Amino acid sequence: MSTFRPETAREAESAVRAREARLASGLVLGFFLLTHFSNHALGLISVEAMEGGRQWFSLLWRNPIGTVLLYGALTLHFALALQALYRRRTLRMPFKEAAQLVLGLSLPFLLVAHVVGTRVEFSLTGRELGYPDVVRNLWLLAPENGVKQAVALVVAWVHGCFGIYFWLRARSWFPQAAPYLFTVALLVPMLGLLGFAEAGKAIADDPERYSYTAGALSSEGLLSDIRTILYATFAGLIGAVFAARGVRAYVNLSNRVRITYPGGHVVMVPRGFSVLEASRLAGIPHLSACGGRGRCSTCRVRVIEGLADQPEPTQQERATLARIKAGGDVRLACQLRPVQDLSVVPVLSASRIGLVAPAGGNRMAGRGRERELAVLFCDLRGFTRLSERRLPFDTVFILNRYFDVVGHAIEDAGGYLDKFIGDGALALFGLETTSEEAARQAFTAALRIIDGVKSLSEAYASELEQPLQVVVSLHAGPAVVGEMGYGHAMGLTAVGDTINAASRLEGLAKERNAPLVISSVLAKRAGLDLSGYEQQTVTVRGRAAPIDAWIVADGESLKRDNPVVPSGDERPTS
Repeated sequence: MSTFRPETAREAESAVRAREARLASGLVLGFFLLTHFSNHALGLISVEAMEGGRQWFSLLWRNPIGTVLLYGALTLHFALALQALYRRRTLRMPFKEAAQLVLGLSLPFLLVAHVVGTRVEFSLTGRELGYPDVVRNLWLLAPENGVKQAVALVVAWVHGCFGIYFWLRARSWFPQAAPYLFTVALLVPMLGLLGFAEAGKAIADDPERYSYTAGALSSEGLLSDIRTILYATFAGLIGAVFAARGVRAYVNLSNRVRITYPGGHVVMVPRGFSVLEASRLAGIPHLSACGGRGRCSTCRVRVIEGLADQPEPTQQERATLARIKAGGDVRLACQLRPVQDLSVVPVLSASRIGLVAPAGGNRMAGRGRERELAVLFCDLRGFTRLSERRLPFDTVFILNRYFDVVGHAIEDAGGYLDKFIGDGALALFGLETTSEEAARQAFTAALRIIDGVKSLSEAYASELEQPLQVVVSLHAGPAVVGEMGYGHAMGLTAVGDTINAASRLEGLAKERNAPLVISSVLAKRAGLDLSGYEQQTVTVRGRAAPIDAWIVADGESLKRDNPVVPSGDERPTS
């Protein structure tokens, strides 16, 4: 019986709507900044052009509708940002997300003085300052305030650019548009600040030319009090959110769920954490192109155990999973908030980095290190002849079903799928487990591949001239593990004598028409009883010592004699 609580779905849907409202309010504020910088940029023409532009700017934003829209968006955006900060279960996050958060929280303190000195002062006194007044104050009389305002505007703009980046980066067209968007993002504040500086120089060179409203205001004391109250209010609100997070963390200490990752990683987190947040809390690298907003599928995981007891996907998650035609056992890590224990396998590449890179981002894989591994090679027999008699689309379809079988088998067993080579595959086991566990995982994966291909062949028997036949080889030994390659072809892989020997054993399996060949080294580490099977000594080119290997022609009896694979764990192949 599922322990899923209905309010969990409502909370998830509410979070989605809050993100949409935060995006909408952020776009309003971004448009305000764009018009503000554009008005500043007119200073490159003249101070008079700036003042003329200000009339249009005021017409747009200082009418009742514009004022309500602007300050409503500002209030809503800040309130929703505090809500998002409270809902975030861990403060561990990628640098870009952390930068956006810090910049956003600093904005109220940077903008208070400017808002009080313009909008609040105008509301209290009716005294509207033109650009000559503002530029003279910030350029000549109090340049330190000018620096603060420039920093505030740039911080606000960068914060908004981060938000737009997180919003758009999952779009298919974004890589092509990114250079142009970056150019706009760079030029807008640069032209605005240059225009303001040019206006400051013009006023400094000819102060008599521009009118100036002199004299101190009688309301200055009141304005100072308003600034102090606003500073205290924002600091209090942010402090209250962090205090509430602390209380929640204390309450949740006794209400935790267990998330198991490949390689034996176990993370205990309070209920309410998403799988992505659990990964970040434990320092396990986990891809998320949209920053955990459910707009992409890069963080998706395959749930190995415990899926039935988890909350149902939200509408947004269902739409994303449907778009990529994900299987029923695949969920978005950023949206799945477990209420019971579960085991997951991250689907995309960050998972494999996490198997060899310790927490904190120390890329051991990049430098390379030697590990005791179990290696699996598999290949389809006769597929070249089969593909010559089929249409290309049919060939790709069958290959993709076969790759799905192999990928599921390897990942479910706890291995890392290194690469596909034509219709063959190379998998590594033991990147962070013991050599004995790695050998058992490789053996489990091999039997699952053989059974999976058999089921696949039966499912598409009417389309195949002859059944699909797979050969698998297993070997164990030392290998150098590291990220190798060039440019976009860079990836985690392993090299060494063990890899070459495993490849030679696959060739032996083809020669003997056997579905499985297991080296005696791996059989010993896995604790397999192969006494009833044929043993052969294999000479490997470039290797002085030969390899003793067992040739297995009957996988069913092998499973009975060596019950490593849990029963009832076969997966559908279509």
